[in-house]
Amino acid sequence: MRRLALFLVAAVVLAAGGYAFFRRETGTAPKYRKAKLDRGDVVATVSATGTLSAVTTVNVGSQVSGIIAKLHADFNSAVKKGQLLAELDPTPFQQTVDQRRADLEKAKVELRNAEISLTRSKNLFKQQLLAQSDLDAAQTNRDAAAASVEQSQAALRQAETNLSYTKITSPIDGVVVTRAYDVGQTVAASFQAPVLFSIAQDLTKMQVLTNIDEADVGRIRDGQVANFSVDAFPDSTFKGSVSQIRLSPQIVQNVVTYPVMLDVPNPDLKLKPGMTANVLVPVDTRQDALRAPNAALRFKPDPAELWSDPAKGGANSDANAKSEAVPASEPSPAAPGSARATSGRPGAGAGPGGGRGPGGTFRGGAHSGTLYVEAPGSGGKLKPVTVKTVITDGNFTVIETADLKDGDEIVVGLATARAGAPASAPGGGGRRPF
Repeated sequence: MRRLALFLVAAVVLAAGGYAFFRRETGTAPKYRKAKLDRGDVVATVSATGTLSAVTTVNVGSQVSGIIAKLHADFNSAVKKGQLLAELDPTPFQQTVDQRRADLEKAKVELRNAEISLTRSKNLFKQQLLAQSDLDAAQTNRDAAAASVEQSQAALRQAETNLSYTKITSPIDGVVVTRAYDVGQTVAASFQAPVLFSIAQDLTKMQVLTNIDEADVGRIRDGQVANFSVDAFPDSTFKGSVSQIRLSPQIVQNVVTYPVMLDVPNPDLKLKPGMTANVLVPVDTRQDALRAPNAALRFKPDPAELWSDPAKGGANSDANAKSEAVPASEPSPAAPGSARATSGRPGAGAGPGGGRGPGGTFRGGAHSGTLYVEAPGSGGKLKPVTVKTVITDGNFTVIETADLKDGDEIVVGLATARAGAPASAPGGGGRRPF
């Protein structure tokens, strides 16, 4: 009995193993991962990277050279217009004022003496005791003395002005964001005014300066709402609006971009000047549209797994040829540190048919893609379906086709990796869409 029991157990194990092997070899196990077409909203966006800054930032400098004697403001100090920020050592400037004041007194004394001489000369000339030339000389001396007084007065005013420049005040109400000097440092203003402080006028209203690729700037409009995030608050999304598209192109490595300014409210002061903003500008929207996962458009099966229609005597060669003829488009390159446009342009990394990048609108004429469905009664063979692609948000693509409808199953990738096959893109296939 014991031998019979062992024999029966071994027979069951062998039968189960044989069944599993036969099932795998006959292809009844799932080969592909599938998804259903659905309807939903797809928003195409243009993305870029920019820098946050205050709307108005004033650099406060010094018009005279000297040593910093006192500082009355520091980083993050709230200041008012006219408030004293720093003082230079006034000693040499005060000495110059004293010297110019003494020069003025001397000039006034010389003027009084010249006026006395002129009065005496006039009296003598009336008595015909003085020649006309002597009278003219006395008048000239008096006028020269008067001019010397005015010159001394101007020199004194200049010295007093330079003395007033030793007291550096705030030109606006705001917050100090930069302080460049400490007490005891020498400020040299020989060729240009050195910047001592940078003051942001109002941090509750900020702006983002970003650069948009030339292929996408045509779809940006004043007043468009934009969303952006910053690394400091990765879970928060901030909003802004396009306030200016500057007509000053920037060319970096043959890539043309245009500066675009966004106005950003900052009532809670979470945003700081200098933060990097990852901007998304919605440029096109499709609501309740038939959409397919982008992985399905990237998927490309082996030719041997395509369905052959016996009635036509071929393997859907026309559809396959169309699928193979569609060029793979790459996103257009972006300027370093600036825009990375999510929508492409005709000819950007693609053939003459044009293209687009992830998250953009397909342009340059009709664009086609290929989806694969299991042909009924074919034993798991795939049938290609050519569709027209409209826009994509990077995850889903809006499609137009008369051969598929909402709820139809499409192939998005292989259920298991093929042995010896090269690694493919995430989600299945070995090619990029379109």
